[in-house]
Amino acid sequence: MAPLDSQLDLQQREVVIIGAGPSGAIAGALLKRQGHDVLILERQRFPRFSIGESLLSHCLDFVEEAGMLEAVQAAGFQTKHGAAFGWGERYTEFDFRDKFTEGHGSTYQVQRADFDKLLADQAELQGVEIRYEEEIIAADFSSPRPRLHARRNDGSEYHIEAAFVLDASGYGRVLPRLLDLEAPSNFPVRRAVFTHIEDRIDDPQFDRNKILITTHPELRDVWYWTIPFSNGRCSLGVVASAERYEGRPEDLDACLKEFVQEAPNLRRILKNAQWDTPARLIGGYSANVKSLHGPGFALLGNAAEFLDPVFSSGVTIAMRSSSMAAAVLHRQLSGEQVDWETEFAVPLKRGVDTFRTYVEGWYDCSFQDVIYYEHAQPEIRRMISSILAGYAWDEKNPYVAESRRRLRVLAELCRGDR
Repeated sequence: MAPLDSQLDLQQREVVIIGAGPSGAIAGALLKRQGHDVLILERQRFPRFSIGESLLSHCLDFVEEAGMLEAVQAAGFQTKHGAAFGWGERYTEFDFRDKFTEGHGSTYQVQRADFDKLLADQAELQGVEIRYEEEIIAADFSSPRPRLHARRNDGSEYHIEAAFVLDASGYGRVLPRLLDLEAPSNFPVRRAVFTHIEDRIDDPQFDRNKILITTHPELRDVWYWTIPFSNGRCSLGVVASAERYEGRPEDLDACLKEFVQEAPNLRRILKNAQWDTPARLIGGYSANVKSLHGPGFALLGNAAEFLDPVFSSGVTIAMRSSSMAAAVLHRQLSGEQVDWETEFAVPLKRGVDTFRTYVEGWYDCSFQDVIYYEHAQPEIRRMISSILAGYAWDEKNPYVAESRRRLRVLAELCRGDR
C-alpha cells in the first residue's frame, strides 16, 4: 500500500465512519452515547435518493437503541404491519405483530431521502460531527492508527488519522474497493427497474400497512414490489434476471409498465396510477467481501454484503451490523481485548445466512411454495413471520436455527399437499 501524501494537513480523531446512511448514523450515535469522539464523512449532500424503502420491524430495535425512535415515530411515515404476497389469484399475508420472536411488530415504509436525513440529523443532535460532500480517495492501514485521504467538494484534500474506521458507505463500498476486499457474490446477476408513482389505489384488498410482493403469474423468478407511502405515493419495481428483459422495450418506463400489465393483481390495483417519475435501473447489486474486518477497520451493511431486495433485509442487516460493531468497538477503545471475528463477523453472518436461505428458497420456489401454502399451521406461520420481520438472528426459532433443513422439509410437505 503506497504511503499517503505527507504534505497535506493531518487531523486526529478517535472514530471515523465512512457514510451517513442508516448504518453510519446508527453506529455514530451509539458510539457517541458511549462517550467516543465520532466523525462521519459522507460523499453526498442529504437529502438524497436511495432505494430500499420498506423497513423490517427489527430495524426499530436499533433505532430505539440509538435514541432516535421518538423522532421516527413523529415523522409521519407510513405504518407497516407486515407483508402481503400475490401470485395470480392467490393472496396471503403475514402480520409482523403476530410472530414467534419478541420485539417490535409494526415498523414503517419510508421515502429514504427523508428517513436517512432524519437519522443523520438525529446523530448530529447527539453530538456526532458529519461532513457532507467529502469522499475518501485513499486509505493506509499499515500503521497502528489508520490514515484516510479525504477530498472536499471544493477539491481541497487532507488526511485523518483515527483509532478505528467503520465503513458504512453502502453501495459505494469504499474500503472494499480501496483495500481489494471485494469478492464475487454467488447470486445470479439480476436487475431491478423501479420508480415512484402517485398510486391512486382504491382497491379494497390493498393494505397500505403492508408491503405487497407479487410473483409473476408465469415466470416465478420474476417478482414485483409495491411499497405504499403515507402521501398517496408508492415505490414500484420489478426484479428479474437479464434474460427476462430480452425482447422488452429499452425504455425503462415502457419496460416496467409492460411487466406490470402481465400481473393481474397489479394491473387491477394500479389502474388509476399516475406515472410521473422516470424509471431507474439498478443491476448487479449482490455483493460480497473477503473479510468483514481487518486491523483498524470493520465493514457495515451493504459495504460488506448485499443479498437481494426481495425481503427488504438490507437496512436491517446494516443496522444490526452497526449495533454489533459499536458494542465491540466501544470495548476495544476502552482497553479490552476483543476478537472481531468471533464477536462480530461470525454472529453477524449467522443472520445473514438465514436470510440467504430464504432468498435462495424464493428463487428456487421452495419458499414461495411455503408462502402461498393455504393450510399452514399457525405456529409455523408465526415463525416465518418473525424472519420476514427481520429477526433472523433468533436461534430459538427453529426456522432460524435449522433454516435450510426446516425449509426443505416444509416445502416438500407443502408441495405434497397441493
